[in-house]
Amino acid sequence: MRSLKRLRRMVRLVAVGLVVAAVFQEVTKPPVQRTWRGRVLGVIPYDLTLPTWERVRQAYWNPSDPRLFTERVVGVGWAINLYQARVLLSRLFSRLAGEGAKAQPIQLRRRR
Repeated sequence: MRSLKRLRRMVRLVAVGLVVAAVFQEVTKPPVQRTWRGRVLGVIPYDLTLPTWERVRQAYWNPSDPRLFTERVVGVGWAINLYQARVLLSRLFSRLAGEGAKAQPIQLRRRR
């Protein structure tokens, strides 16, 4: 129990630290060079601008992007391209079920 609480605190501390680092990185730039988008330590992406529906769709459901992890729409870190996750999980389940297996939809019984 204690170790789980410590882990949560550590994750929160790292997350807050990354946001502070991203803001600091932008504030130290001259005002004309501030984009509020970039990478903390050159690795972790951040975007502190207002999101648009197009950017949300591009991050979370983008069939044309082969990456599973994309830049987040708002905040620090990565988003999951759910389309690619669906494709990967579908391939995994097909392999586990075997080549000849056919997907059967689940039939729910209606209550009367």
